Amino acid sequence: MSAIGNGPVEKNAAHARARVGALSGFGPARLPVRAGSPGLGVVGRLLMTIRRHWVLHRIFMVRGGIMLLAALIVAGGISARGGIVQAAVSVGDLMSGRFASLGLGISEIAITGQSLASEREIAAALRIDETTNILNFDVEAARRRILDIPVISDVSVRKVYPSRLVVRVSEVEPVARWRVDGVTFVIDGAGRQIASGSRADSALPLVIGDGAADDARIIISALDRHPLLKERLLAYSRIADRRWDLIYETGLRVQLPESGVEAALSQLEAAQKDSALLDRDLVLIDMRVPDLVALRPAQRNETDS
Repeated sequence: MSAIGNGPVEKNAAHARARVGALSGFGPARLPVRAGSPGLGVVGRLLMTIRRHWVLHRIFMVRGGIMLLAALIVAGGISARGGIVQAAVSVGDLMSGRFASLGLGISEIAITGQSLASEREIAAALRIDETTNILNFDVEAARRRILDIPVISDVSVRKVYPSRLVVRVSEVEPVARWRVDGVTFVIDGAGRQIASGSRADSALPLVIGDGAADDARIIISALDRHPLLKERLLAYSRIADRRWDLIYETGLRVQLPESGVEAALSQLEAAQKDSALLDRDLVLIDMRVPDLVALRPAQRNETDS
């Protein structure tokens, strides 16, 4: 029996009793507290919950924090009346200025195709300042602004690196100068004002009076078919927005009818060919009544030579 008691079975039993005894030395107070146990308190449970969520949802929590921070920055910027936004703009201007200092600033502008529009007007529409460089210059926005100039019908704006802009414009075709209330404009075929009048436009026909712009193309085209009548012609004067008078450099006025203008011009041209009627010492030729021409001679004093 003693041999058996000292065998392997007895040794195993002894080890088991020793292990149980060792474990029994730890009472409930000496074991770790279970998660969520009342012994942690409110703060402990909160920290445990935060820790668990951090382990499981760390990426989403980081992203949410970044978004919250961005929202706070925006709110702070609004409350500071645009201070942060202004700072961002200032940084952008600084970077643009650095590009300009590196030789990428726009230092040359080539403008071609303009005659009625001024180079200054086109350059102003480009909106180039000390912070503008060839990289940040908005070609399409500049093109739209140039097209807002009434006389411009089309435009191309091209960058030539490192510092040059090429602007090519096409202008609306002018047909006449229109003088009304002492002010002169250049107009197109539809009577639209496309530019202010200047000495450079002196070759264009001059129409005068209210309503003259709307019908200018008609009367000018009519006289183009009678070139003999255009010699020394000074202006086309619109009368009561119903009919035209032709005014010559000599002071002669030809009153055209309200209707049948083409017939009256043909009759006048024939009289000019036959008897140089327009070169006579006359102040008025009245053709308002069909088939009747009334003439008014100039009044001369006897001392006039």
